[in-house]
Amino acid sequence: MKPQRMNKSKPSVLISPKYAPITQTDSRYYIVTGGRGSSKSFSIASLLTLLTCEGGHKILFTRYTMTSAEISIIPEFLEKIELFGLKEYFHITKNEIVNKTTGSKILFRGIKTSSGDQSANLKSLQGITTFVVEEAEELVDEDTFDKIDLSVRQKGIQNRVILVMNPATKEHWIYKRFFEQAGVTGGSNTTKGDTTYIHTTYKDNEANVSKSFIKNMDRMRRDRPKKYLLEILGGWQDSAEGVVFSDWSTGEYNPNELQVTYGMDFGFTNDPTTLIGVAIDKKKRIIYAKEYMYNTGISTTDTANIVLLTCGKNLVVADSAEPRMIDEMRKQKCNIVGAKKGAGSINAGIALIQDYELVVCPESLNLAKELNNYAYSHKKSGTLIDNYNHLLDALRYSVSYTLMGNGKIEIR
Repeated sequence: MKPQRMNKSKPSVLISPKYAPITQTDSRYYIVTGGRGSSKSFSIASLLTLLTCEGGHKILFTRYTMTSAEISIIPEFLEKIELFGLKEYFHITKNEIVNKTTGSKILFRGIKTSSGDQSANLKSLQGITTFVVEEAEELVDEDTFDKIDLSVRQKGIQNRVILVMNPATKEHWIYKRFFEQAGVTGGSNTTKGDTTYIHTTYKDNEANVSKSFIKNMDRMRRDRPKKYLLEILGGWQDSAEGVVFSDWSTGEYNPNELQVTYGMDFGFTNDPTTLIGVAIDKKKRIIYAKEYMYNTGISTTDTANIVLLTCGKNLVVADSAEPRMIDEMRKQKCNIVGAKKGAGSINAGIALIQDYELVVCPESLNLAKELNNYAYSHKKSGTLIDNYNHLLDALRYSVSYTLMGNGKIEIR
């Protein structure tokens, strides 16, 4: 029995033909990028709505964080349904939309909720044919993506995985996997292998935006060209927007007569164990930093040996979340103490570093990567992304201890 189809009305809002490959090609992956006003979210929601007019589809629509689909997302889809004149054909609940004629449905779920990571639950959903991640730039863990991606394997119908995003930094796994490793230039509209790339800007959506918006874009292009390139045209960035440490430079790490204090952050299953050397010139207000260690899967004994070889008798200020490791390293003659932790201390430690000129050894590539990507998710509230911070946490431990003492400023 063939899946049912239903007649679809023409939408009253135009969709750019650049999105046609989503329904007209047989790729598995669709990477949808664009800047502000590009209508990527509207277009994807419209196409998914139309996809349910064919039988056999079970679409999982996700965001990394989704507090309430009923409030934040479903009204957007309802708008599309009404534009198509199809409201009578759909049954809508607080977390799914079902086409009553074809039986196809869209499920709305968050990958991370107040109950924790939901990827294990999402990958166990049966019969998913299309997996969509909106605001995919927020999904920083490739393993989480892979878990759900591998569960999309329904026979007899095209499987689609659609990533919709504002381009982030070139350190993001999506860029590295789908662009850099694939040899595809950001901003391309092409198909390579099993992946189709779709990129749009407000210029592809001029029929649906106001003249004042276009005029504002022209002004930004003239007065703020970098912002225009990254946010409006959707260019991939060398460093993240809203980076915490924007004022730093590379230079020789030559502490001379300065006291060197080391910082260490312990890794776990996926995170690296890091070691950084820090020398502070208080008169010139310069912090010199050099990366010495950025290793995953390293034993406590090997870590202690590296610390002894690198630091000698110099003090190491380490993450106090692992007192057992600190005790074991002390038994192996490492001069190491735990950094104290407390509320509000991360921002206090960051402020100390920002108050100095930061000079980074040119060979410290992982440190440079973190500096280019450690950013505020909400700058006004001081909320930080919990990523690209392993060497920077170690830097913070050392700087806070040296400038304030281990008992006067607490570090989370």
